[in-house]
Amino acid sequence: MLDHLKTNNRAWAARKIAADARFFQRLENQQAPEYLWIGCSDSRVPANEIVGLDPGELFVHRNVANLAPPQDSNYLSVLQFAIDVLRVKHILVVGHYGCGGIAAAVDGKRRGLVDHWLHPIREVAHEQRAALDALGDPKARLDRLCELNVIRQVRNVASDIFVQEAWARGQDLSVHGWVYSLSNGLVNDLAVTTSRLEEIERLG
Repeated sequence: MLDHLKTNNRAWAARKIAADARFFQRLENQQAPEYLWIGCSDSRVPANEIVGLDPGELFVHRNVANLAPPQDSNYLSVLQFAIDVLRVKHILVVGHYGCGGIAAAVDGKRRGLVDHWLHPIREVAHEQRAALDALGDPKARLDRLCELNVIRQVRNVASDIFVQEAWARGQDLSVHGWVYSLSNGLVNDLAVTTSRLEEIERLG
């Protein structure tokens, strides 16, 4: 079963070795990424490929709609490991336009457990209802909600005790908010980079 995937794997490994004979030896012996990517589970958003990094260069956490909820132990474990063990320098919260999770959060349909997971997005939509309603086009509203969700998650990350302790001890660490476009493959930097405690309030 899945022979085509195993064939693809062997071809990929062969290409890596052809380009760099010691690639897997180095990969096996160390993991030293400078970046933590917190992104969406969407299959159209391949984290390493988007930013042109090899395996070992990007530590990745993905979930539906790229949330960073302060009560999620999975996310928190990744965050702490990235900061305290790997000592990453940049945390990238990356949403994407056309996100099914964003749409599902506000379309009024019931889907079960995922509705609970997406509740933080509904909270953002409620808080920003006037600004979102002012956008006449439904797609524009969803795109803006995607951006607002990323900004909220940047705030969540920057407000976390692991990040704040890193800043307190002088660790070089910045939190960034990006949105990836499926239509052209480009990232949109939302200009909400936060590198110290005093900058959190401007995130709203």
